[in-house]
Amino acid sequence: MKENENSRTAAKQDPMGHAIHDFYHTGKAGKLRVMSSMFYEDEIPVATLFRSFEDMPIQEQKAIELCRGKVLDVGAGSGCHSIVLMERGFDVSAIDISQLSVDVMKERGINAMNINFFDETFIEKYDTLLFAMNGIGIVGKIENLEAFFRSARRLLAPGGQLLLDSSDISYVFTDDDGGMDIDLNAGYYGEIDYSMRYKNIKGEPFDWLYIDFETLSMYAEEHGFKCEKCIDGEHYDYLARLTLNS
Repeated sequence: MKENENSRTAAKQDPMGHAIHDFYHTGKAGKLRVMSSMFYEDEIPVATLFRSFEDMPIQEQKAIELCRGKVLDVGAGSGCHSIVLMERGFDVSAIDISQLSVDVMKERGINAMNINFFDETFIEKYDTLLFAMNGIGIVGKIENLEAFFRSARRLLAPGGQLLLDSSDISYVFTDDDGGMDIDLNAGYYGEIDYSMRYKNIKGEPFDWLYIDFETLSMYAEEHGFKCEKCIDGEHYDYLARLTLNS
């Protein structure tokens, strides 16, 4: 009974999951609002979470083209990337911490699981770990990169790869003279706090990480990974490929 109650509570605090569920079943959804103490309120158009390959930004298209072998789509949401990979004949699994999102993915025919990437009991092996839509954001804070790389090492098959896109958001803090207005004592500038609201459903606050390529490369090397940039996006973003050093 307690587990069922916990599941219901989690669903009540899952605005994105409800938005994905509504759009999939009705073809429309209300506003998925995003709040942060650092930025003005924003909105995620829910339809974009169901986008086709043609509507994806270039770094996501490139990531799909670079996938190989058995693929794990991490933080898959509605499963739009998994669907494209399945259509291309890949053996794909998807994970998300939102049970509602997982339910929708299953209805779409995706092998989806309600699993946290950092769960040490999750020990399957994959040739490609895909973190699309700034998927490395799940790290939250720079200090959690050690746990991220430990989980990646646990899940990677020999010769496997990580594909992830992120952004260098230093431009947000650049003044008119080109200087950086950043409090160096406040931690890494890419550590952002967020919360979401959908209709009357408000989610718990969470930390989300945007990481510049140079910082990612430095931490990757420190944890035994080689990091290469595959492509630059159109707005301070990029796609990176990480592999274990031999």
